[in-house]
Parts: sequence; C-alpha cells; structure tokens
Amino acid sequence: MSVFTPVSESELRSYLNAYELGELVGYKGIEEGIENTNFFLTTSHGEFVLTLFERTPAADLPYFLGVMDHLSRAGIPSARPMPRRDGEVLGTLNGRATAIVERLSGRGVDQPSPEQAAALGTVLAKMHKAAADFPAQRPNCRGPSWWTPALKELHDKLPQEQLALLQDEVAYQARVDQSALPGGVVHADLFRDNALFDGPRLTGLIDFYYACNDAWAYDVAVCVNDWAINAEGCFNASVYDALVGAYAQERAFSEAECQAWPGQLRRAALRFWVSRLLDWHFPRAGELTYSKDPAEFERILLAHRQRTPQWPG
Repeated sequence: MSVFTPVSESELRSYLNAYELGELVGYKGIEEGIENTNFFLTTSHGEFVLTLFERTPAADLPYFLGVMDHLSRAGIPSARPMPRRDGEVLGTLNGRATAIVERLSGRGVDQPSPEQAAALGTVLAKMHKAAADFPAQRPNCRGPSWWTPALKELHDKLPQEQLALLQDEVAYQARVDQSALPGGVVHADLFRDNALFDGPRLTGLIDFYYACNDAWAYDVAVCVNDWAINAEGCFNASVYDALVGAYAQERAFSEAECQAWPGQLRRAALRFWVSRLLDWHFPRAGELTYSKDPAEFERILLAHRQRTPQWPG
C-alpha cells in the first residue's frame, strides 16, 4: 500500500467542508498505488475516492479530470470528478493538490477470463472513439523525451547487460515513425487493477492520471502486456485473441497499426520496465509503500524482441 502523505480524520473532515458530499463516515488508504496517495471515502452521501497528487504537475490535472468527466458524460464507465461548492474540481490538502471522484462498483481481476478481456477490448475501443472530440492535448510524459534522462538516472544502478539492453531498445524506439498511426486520448496505464468488474461485466475504468494523446495501438499494447502475457513473457492466446478481437470489432485496425504492432508492444514494455526500475532504485518515503518488480517487464520486453503475434484476422 502507498500512502505518501498521511491524512488525519480531523484534517479530512475539515477538507470535506468544501464539498456537498455529506458527513464523513469512514476512510481507508488504497492498496497498490505507487504514484499518488489515494483513500476510499465513505460519507453520508455515498462512496468516493480522494487522491492527493504527489508528483503530477498541477498544470496537467485539468486534462486528466476533464478526460474523466468527458468520458463519463459519453457513457464510458469512468469515475466522475466531484465539484466543490465553488464549482472547482481541484482542491488542496496537506500541501498536495487533490480531487475527489465517485467510487465505481466492482473490483480488479488477477486472472482475467476471455470474457473479461473481450469486455475490456470493447470498452477500450469505445473510449478511444468517445474521446476523439476531447479538445485538450497532452503529450505522453513517459514517451521518448523521458527515456533518455531516465537512462541517465539509472546508469550507475544497473549491471552492464541490463544497461546495454535498455540503450539498444531506446535507440530502436527512436527510429520508429509513429506519424501514420491513428490516435487521440489514451489511458496509457490500463492494467488489471485499473479496470473494475462484476463477474464478466466491466463496471469501471479508473486511474486516468497518465492519460495523454498518443497512438491508440500503444494503448492496446499496454493492456495486452498486462492482461494477456504472464511475468515470463508467455502469451495467453485465448485472452489475447478475446481482447484484441473485441477491440477490432468496435474499431477496425489500420494497416499501419498492424505493421507497427511489434514495436508498440516493445514500447509499452519499455515504458513500464523503466518506470519500475526508477521506483525500485529511487524509492520514495511513505507511511506505507508498495513497489512492483521491474524484472517482469524486462522479461516481457525480451520476449517481444524475439517474437510477436499478429492481429487476429
């Protein structure tokens, strides 16, 4: 569990005075988050999620919350931001920018079934289409402009073999031309713990705090790497086919996307390997902290460099 900024009950009660959400009944730190501090809130008006943004630039927050609101209004199961009494959706608590969103029903899955994977693929494609008219733009903060300084930070922390692999993959990705790939708003972090289910039914997409404008195929690759590939880099064919096949039924892939698919899988694996390496070697102090094993995405990247499946059909 990660709670980098503790919040007392009295501080939280005072903070909630700015909202019309009723009286505080209870609150609890949320497990598994590694970027922000999150709490489940129960009030006399319902269930909500409070986020204290630890490292996210304040200038990016209107984009994230705007995407969530836009998608919610379009019928995508995204958590709706709660306005304060003054109409704003951003506040401050203990020196951190904050937001409260509605808590969606359901829970994440550890071992997704093909039915759940298909549900995700369908909703992901609908999300991409629904956000096509979202007016704001934000570049991917975990894209090429981030890789080079990240490598510099990690240079003295890694064995030579790992460092050489990272440098080679970054050089490969720098040569990839993504200009022909269709894109728009992407979630960019849609792992299993960021999709909520009630049985086979997808009830919510959460944690849009890496959302950005990028290639839609990259967003699909991020999902595939977590949903349809195990920690050793081996594909679960039924889950893979269900996820990508359902996506394609909702939004057909272009020829350029099919050609670019191997590179997108590698790019998605590189992004999460590097971010986990940074979290592993440069941990932040927190009341309760949780870090994920970076070796998982090293193995996935290595597997992608050796073989890649084609799009179904």
